[in-house]
Amino acid sequence: MSELAEPAARQARLPRDAKYYEVKREIEEFLYDEANMLDDRQFKEWLDTLADDLEYFMPMEYNVKFGEHASRELTTRDKQMSWFNEGKWTLTKRAEQILTGVHWAEEPLSRVSRLVSNVQLTAMRTNDEGELEVDVSSRFLTYQNRCEYEQYFFVGDRKDRMRRTAEGWKLCQREVRIHQNVLLAKNLSIFF
Repeated sequence: MSELAEPAARQARLPRDAKYYEVKREIEEFLYDEANMLDDRQFKEWLDTLADDLEYFMPMEYNVKFGEHASRELTTRDKQMSWFNEGKWTLTKRAEQILTGVHWAEEPLSRVSRLVSNVQLTAMRTNDEGELEVDVSSRFLTYQNRCEYEQYFFVGDRKDRMRRTAEGWKLCQREVRIHQNVLLAKNLSIFF
């Protein structure tokens, strides 16, 4: 009988103290506001919540042999194909294209509803500029309806890095994992 492979090492859990819950509440509000802005197609306002040095990445997932998940299940940034590997400039251009009204995949505009849950802080640090940076994990369920009969569900998790700036919280890194290895939607024109 073979032994099961050891699960990947988990990061030490942050202490659940008053600071943790205060920052967590702020981050949750940011994520809920972000979901509402995107659902309401307030793309310009959403872009203002992104840091100029944003890294926005969505790897592809593969079906792999048991025991190889940690090393082979996800594509890697800048080395392999991914669904997204973008920055703020590219996201801005994508949003501007949708707002022209002549975007083939978003004419008519999709109706989208995003749910965000399981928000947890995984690390807190102060960067070189003295700003608080927080690593956040969350799960999402996104429903998209297009035209009359096209319906898509995207389910997955996100690993974010948030930065508290003088203007408020900014998203500076996001890794989105959709838990399917074959994309069932006709396009990926929405934002995660």
